[in-house]
Amino acid sequence: MSFRLLWIVLCIVLLSFQTYVPAAETVPKKQPNVLMVAVDDLNHWLTFMGRNPQAQTPNFDRLAKMGVAFTNAYCAVPACEPSRCALMGGRRPWTTGCYKNGDQWKKYQPAGDGMAAQFMNAGYNVFGAGKIYHSMDFHPSEWTNYMSKKGFSSNGPGVQKMDGYHNDKIHPDLKDEDLIDWHTTDYCIERLNSESDQPFFIACGLYKPHLPFVAPRKYYEAFPLESIQLPPHRENDLDDLPPAGVRMAGADGDHKKFLKSGRWKAAIQSYLATCAYTDMNLGRLLDAYENSPQKDNTILVLWTDHGWSLGEKQHWRKFALWEEPTRTPMIWVVPGMTTPGARCERTVDLMSVYPTLCKLAGVPIPDHVEGREITSLLQNPNAAWNVPAITTHGYENHAVRSEQYRYIRYANGDEELYDSLNDPYEYENLANKPGLQIVKNELAKWLPKNAVKPAR
Repeated sequence: MSFRLLWIVLCIVLLSFQTYVPAAETVPKKQPNVLMVAVDDLNHWLTFMGRNPQAQTPNFDRLAKMGVAFTNAYCAVPACEPSRCALMGGRRPWTTGCYKNGDQWKKYQPAGDGMAAQFMNAGYNVFGAGKIYHSMDFHPSEWTNYMSKKGFSSNGPGVQKMDGYHNDKIHPDLKDEDLIDWHTTDYCIERLNSESDQPFFIACGLYKPHLPFVAPRKYYEAFPLESIQLPPHRENDLDDLPPAGVRMAGADGDHKKFLKSGRWKAAIQSYLATCAYTDMNLGRLLDAYENSPQKDNTILVLWTDHGWSLGEKQHWRKFALWEEPTRTPMIWVVPGMTTPGARCERTVDLMSVYPTLCKLAGVPIPDHVEGREITSLLQNPNAAWNVPAITTHGYENHAVRSEQYRYIRYANGDEELYDSLNDPYEYENLANKPGLQIVKNELAKWLPKNAVKPAR
C-alpha cells in the first residue's frame, strides 16, 4: 500500500472515531420551586415599611432582609374577592367585570386560566392552603392538593364578627391552634419538607388580620391600650374632596361609631395584636424554608390582597382608592438574583406577580395575563421603570399611582390628585390646580378606555 493511500485510510479511521465519541452529558437545569405567601387585609403597618411606629413584625422584617422589599406596591382592587381574582387569574377587573366582593369570582375566571394551573401544566406539584382565592374557594382542577377547611375555624371558638373592632369582648382562652392559620402553616411546612422528583408550587394563604380582630391574649401584651397612638389624620380632611370621594370615605359609618363609642384606640390595638399573630405564623414558615434542603432552588414571594384604613380620611376597612387601603407589602426572594436587604421604590401593582413567577420559573405566560413582569427590578431595584400602579374599585373608579402622584377619577368624572411623595397622607387634593393639568393628563392616559360593565 502506498504511503498516500495509507494516509487516507488513517484519516478516515480517525474521523470515524471522532464521530462516534459520545458527547459529554449535560445536566438539565432544575426548575425552581415556588413558595407564595398571601396575607389577608394586612396593610403597610410593618416595622420595615416605617408607616406606623407601633408595629412589631420581626418576621416580616426578617423576610424583607432576605430579598427585595417593594415599598410602593399597590393592589389591583381594594377588596378581597376581585383583588384575588385579578392577581391569581391575570385579568384586570375592567376586563372581567369582577369588581366587588360578592361578584362570585368563578363566573369571571374559567378553570385552567389561574396561576396554579399554569404551574401544574408545567409539571409542578401544586399545593394550596388557606385563603388564596376568596372564601378559601378554588378550582379543584388547578391544584394537585388543597387543604380542606373542614373542621377548622377562621377566627376561633365563640369569636363574633365585630369582636376586637366594634365589640370589646375578650377571649382569654384562645390558643394559637384554634385558628385555621396555624394549620395552614403546618400544611405548607409539611409540603416544604416533602421529597419529590417534581418541583413544587406551594400557596400559603393566611387569613388574619381579617376581621374579627381577635388573637390569643399574649399578642396584646406588646400593645398596651394606654400606649396606642391614633394614625395621622385631620378632622377636616374631607373638605376638599369631590362628592364621589366623600361618599367613598363613608364617614357616617364606622368612623362615626368609633367616635361615639371611644373604641378607636382599642380597634387599633386589636389590629396590631392580630398582625402579630400572623407574624408568628410567618416566622414558623420561614424557619421551615430556611432549613429546607430546597431553599437554594425555591423562590419565595409574599403579597397582601390590599391595604386597610383605620380612620385616615375618616375611612375604615378597604373599599377606597387612597394610599392606606391600596398600598401593600410585597417581598421577593429569588436565589441567585435578588440582593438580601434590598429595597425597590419603583411603583408597581400586584398584577405583576403572575407573569413574574412564570418568567422566573420558565413557565409560559398565558396570553390573557395583563400584568407586567418585574424581573428587571428584582435584578436591579434601581432600574428604570415608567409604568404606574393602577387600582380599581367598582365600575369606572380608578387610581393611577406614579412614584410621585396619585390621580383618582370616579365614574361621574370627579377627580382627586395628590403629591403623595411630599404629602404621604394625601391631605391636599390638587385636582383643581391649573398648573397640574399636565400631570392629570399624563396619568389619565393609563385609564382603561372600554371597561366591562358589572353584571349586577
